[in-house]
Parts: sequence; structure tokens; C-alpha cells
Amino acid sequence: MKRILITGATGNVGSEVIRFLMDLNSDNEIIAGVRDITKAERNFLKFPKLKFVNFDFEDQDTYEKALTGIDSIFLLRPPHISDVDKYFRPLINSIKNNGISKLVFLSVQGAEKSKIIPHNKIEKLIIESGCEYIFLRPSYFMQNLTTTLIQDIRTKNKIILPAGKGIFNWIDVENIGETLAILLLGFSDFKNQSIELTGYENLDFFTVVNLINKTLNSNITFQNVSPFKFYTIKKNEGLNKGLIIVMIMLHFLPRFQKPPKISCFYEKITGKRPTTLSEFIQRDGYQFII
Repeated sequence: MKRILITGATGNVGSEVIRFLMDLNSDNEIIAGVRDITKAERNFLKFPKLKFVNFDFEDQDTYEKALTGIDSIFLLRPPHISDVDKYFRPLINSIKNNGISKLVFLSVQGAEKSKIIPHNKIEKLIIESGCEYIFLRPSYFMQNLTTTLIQDIRTKNKIILPAGKGIFNWIDVENIGETLAILLLGFSDFKNQSIELTGYENLDFFTVVNLINKTLNSNITFQNVSPFKFYTIKKNEGLNKGLIIVMIMLHFLPRFQKPPKISCFYEKITGKRPTTLSEFIQRDGYQFII
């Protein structure tokens, strides 16, 4: 039996990874690394075999206990953490020092091409550590519509971004979680690979808003703004500076890039087609309305 640590366990991706690991009836011990164990236990009541350990990316004192006895780890970057050297360098050193040689990292599509985004730097740290790794590089999360962007949709009936007519590929977090569970359980089949994961739709935000309105009979609009104006708006709303900068990079840079490449990896390993954006809106679009 192997012990697999899931970081970011209560977030959108982490919780889906855990759900699919449990659904796959793994004999491994799955451990959720969380800041509040009592709260997490309530969130995961339907998984009585799930174990918990205190883990906080911003508290190095939690690393040693959380990493002791772990065989492999799922690692992601919390959205508000952009200082890689401050947080991820000591964490990856601790992972290596605890003898954990199998690491699956949730990166982003195109991370290898953009040296200014945190994911690029984290990938390099992992490679330098000598750990065996899998980098999963998914495209743009459909769930950004129901998380990062939801407040503007609910309060302003708008999506406000510096994205212009930039083209994004859309992927469902459920598809990501299922893929990550398969990679964690079949690590040796994919080790030391960088894998892109996409849906089959490349769409800009103007098209996405039209699709939402057609599906839900709503009247949401997309407002394109400059990076400077976006920074000012979100800073005045109290958003973390690092998160705002990462949001600008992820939404502004695609305006000057070619449309994302389509990957068939999800269908290859699951035998299923990825979720369409229309299916996602029909399933989760109720969250757009308070």
C-alpha cells in the first residue's frame, strides 16, 4: 500500500482528485493535506477512508509531519501564492529530503513557454530537485466562471477581464481531477512527462458570454479592459496583489498567442470525450444567479 498526499485538498481540483481516487477503489492510503482538519472532515463525510493531516503552503512548520512517510504527492499552486522562491523552494526541498520521489504537479497549458508565470518556475524547481515528476498542463478552467469570475457576474452581470479577443481552450475541472487520479495511480506509465490536457473547444470570452446567455436566457456581457484598469478595479475590491498579476498574465497574454493546441489525452486515457462548455453551463450555470 502506498501513501498519497493531496495538497489543496478542499479546493476545486483537489476535491475532484480525491473523489476520483476513491471512485477508482484504490488500495492506497489517500491523505488530504488541509489547514483545518475538523472542517475538512465535514466536507468529506462520504469518504470515511480518507485520512487528514495538517498542511499549509504558507507555514513551513507543517511540512515535516505532513510529508513523513509519503510515497507520492499531488502538488498545485494556490492562486494567491506567486512568490515561488519564498514558498515552493523550501517545500520542494522538504519533499526531496523526505524521500518522496514521485510528484504530480498541476501546471498550466503553455507553462514551458512563459518564463514569467509561477508555474514555469515551479516546474524548473521540481526538475532540479531530481524527483520523478508528471506535469499536467490543463487549459483554461470552465470553473473559473463559477469561482474567480463569479462575483462580477452576480453583482455586475459582467465578465471583466483584459482578455480582448484572446482565444482560450476550455476544460472541466472534473475531467482534470479524473486525469490526475489516473496519473497518480499509474505514475510509472507517465513519469517524467509533461502532458497537456484540453477540451475540444477554443473560444473567446465574447463567444462564451453569448453561449451562456443562449443557454440560460440571461443577459451577461463581456467587458474588455486594459491590464492597468483591471489591476485598479481588482485592487480597489481588495484582491491579493499577486493574484491580480497572475490573472492579468493568464488573460492578457493569450491575445498575442496562437489558438491553443487541442489535446486528445483525456479521451485517450478514459475513453470519454471531455465536457463541452454548453454541458458545463447546463450543469453548473445555476451558480451565476444568487
